[in-house]
Amino acid sequence: MTIILPPYQDWINFRAHSHPNVVALEFSNGEIFTYAELDSAISKVTFVLNQNILDEDYPVAVLTQSSLEFSLLLHAIPRLGMSILPLNLRLKYEELLFQLREVNVRNLIVDEDHYEIGKKLAGNLGINLISSELILQNNEYEISGSKNMNAKDVHSIIYTSGTTGNPKAVMLTNENYYWSAVGSGENLGVNSDDRWLLCMPYYHIGGLSILMRSAIYGTSAVIHDGFNQQMVNFDLRKSSITLLSVVPTMLKRMLEFDTHKFPDTIRAVLVGGGPVSKTLLQEAQIRGLPVLQTYGLTEATSQISTLSSEDAIDKIGSAGKVLSINTLRIKKKFVENDVGEILVKGPTVTSGYLAQPDATQKIIVNGWLHTGDIGHLDEDGYLFISDRRDDLIVSGGENIYPAEIENVLANFKNVFEVAVVGFTDDEWGEKVVAVMVLNEKNLAIDVIKLKSYLSENLASYKHPRKIFIIDEELPRTASGKLQRYAVRMKFENDNFLIPIDLDLF
Repeated sequence: MTIILPPYQDWINFRAHSHPNVVALEFSNGEIFTYAELDSAISKVTFVLNQNILDEDYPVAVLTQSSLEFSLLLHAIPRLGMSILPLNLRLKYEELLFQLREVNVRNLIVDEDHYEIGKKLAGNLGINLISSELILQNNEYEISGSKNMNAKDVHSIIYTSGTTGNPKAVMLTNENYYWSAVGSGENLGVNSDDRWLLCMPYYHIGGLSILMRSAIYGTSAVIHDGFNQQMVNFDLRKSSITLLSVVPTMLKRMLEFDTHKFPDTIRAVLVGGGPVSKTLLQEAQIRGLPVLQTYGLTEATSQISTLSSEDAIDKIGSAGKVLSINTLRIKKKFVENDVGEILVKGPTVTSGYLAQPDATQKIIVNGWLHTGDIGHLDEDGYLFISDRRDDLIVSGGENIYPAEIENVLANFKNVFEVAVVGFTDDEWGEKVVAVMVLNEKNLAIDVIKLKSYLSENLASYKHPRKIFIIDEELPRTASGKLQRYAVRMKFENDNFLIPIDLDLF
């Protein structure tokens, strides 16, 4: 089916007229919204929001576990001409405080489970705290249509971590999402009966983009509150799912949960967040899952390139070809194998980082997004990633930047300097490992207090799994820059120095 999309507009409102009886959202509790019903529900939420929102020139932050609440707010907030800032549910108080303060949030919407931390954040920052229960209360009033929405408006602000340890607020416009949907649709095709299963976090671009694409296409999104391999496998077999997005760890758990085949109604399983092993690919194919490896960034509104299922074995390790809407080139840095930095240009590329003009100018030069990822194109135009952005650790699909963890650990008692790196892990892809130098030799670390300290300051997926205590200085360049690559090479293969295993405490 050829995809034909009209110019940008309020997609839910548009689909309420073009596809009123098509299922827009289906939740794991059985609740279903057609596009007409969803448009009405969003209009009611918009009315209540309009009565409670202060300072409409600033983003609205959302901290909710409920996928229903988030799905309604995702479209209601932009209808008021405001941007939505989805907050990562796994972040701790200090991490949330940093993000809210940096983008100058004036309104924070929280569900019941997050009301206490929301109250603390609102009190510290002096911002307006709104309960999602108030927003979703039944009422007869609606605000239909959109207020000053256009293609160039910033729809969402999504935080992604930076190499300095400070996360960056990526601005994604309505236009970015539109063209991302066009590129994905041209690659995968769009069928009127498509049902895209969403089991990834909706506060990350991988999950949020499914909600946006489905609305643009006028197709259905089937939404789970988090990932559960039993539920995913069940819905793949019983709910006529045609599309699925996961990270390699999720795919591995799905295949390990049972040995049954999957139906041929599944058109594509997009796997991002790291390479998929040949063994896993072969098992998926045998079981009937057409895996398509993808490469993408928040700064490019998700997908940049995708490897087809037909090429999955022959081009093992490749992230596929660049989608038609974008242009990709390699900025040569090295002599061997035409390896260099991956640059991307096109309508899905962000306009920049909110409140960080210097970082924006550094990463976007003459329209080219400098991804920081290193790779090459083979003779057939297939992209191969050689290394992750700088020293990025990818664990279970989560992007983890060492500098952020190092900054926290450096403030713990007796720590002189620290390096954080990723070690290869069969289950998670990579695991976080810290190498510490203490203030004096023969000092010790109180592991129980360290674990408590980490829990107070970092989301659990950022916690080091193992810690090496060494006497020598960490390797650095002549300018003093930490050489994490040298640290990883030395300690990942060291069979003599025994690390502290934090999982045992």
